[in-house]
Amino acid sequence: MRERPYVLLSCSMSIDGYLDGATDERLLLSNAADFDRVDAVRASCDAILVGARTVRRDNPRLMVRTQSRRDARTARGVPECPIKVTVTEKAKLDPGAAFFTAGDAEKIVYCASPRVEHARAQLGGVATVVDGGMPVDLRQVTEDLYDRGVGRLMVEGGGTIHTQFLTADLADELHLVVAPFFVGDSRASRFVNDGDFPWNPGRRAKLADVRQIGDVVLLRYALSPRFDSADQEER
Repeated sequence: MRERPYVLLSCSMSIDGYLDGATDERLLLSNAADFDRVDAVRASCDAILVGARTVRRDNPRLMVRTQSRRDARTARGVPECPIKVTVTEKAKLDPGAAFFTAGDAEKIVYCASPRVEHARAQLGGVATVVDGGMPVDLRQVTEDLYDRGVGRLMVEGGGTIHTQFLTADLADELHLVVAPFFVGDSRASRFVNDGDFPWNPGRRAKLADVRQIGDVVLLRYALSPRFDSADQEER
């Protein structure tokens, strides 16, 4: 089996497990202090991955925001912002989206095999388009990213992507932030969808850290043996 990066999943959700509301208006689940923590985590990673729906719905920039952290990355001899990565089945992505236009970081699109040529025609000028298989195989994606020099991958969602990484047992660490309110609308997207998860009543995930950050709480879970060695390196 080929090597893959250390994979850290990052997610903010409501008390009842939703990633957003049921409308097109963006729901803020975190606070300024936690956004700064996420920025620090981004700065520690080689690449950030989101699903195509997140690119379309949230139009994220996926950049390190703080100049001092960008400068620190440059001093380490790496680009000031991590590589941006997205995964898509249908390649319905706007080349003018902030994912592609914000910043100078490399952009990579992993696309289902039948839509690769279409994706290259639409996005080839703003990103590297890679055949991800049919359907897109996340293990293959992570192995390819490792071959491209990605040692630490941050996955920021959405729910379908989180579900796929978790059910495929490809996650080493989970940062789960819980906001102090309920959404209460089943039309909204949840943190994960139905699936066969490796962590269940017979195999509990290891809770490594709990931290209050203003009015939210961060739950940090160790999901693989690689967590311990990575945690020691951070310390």
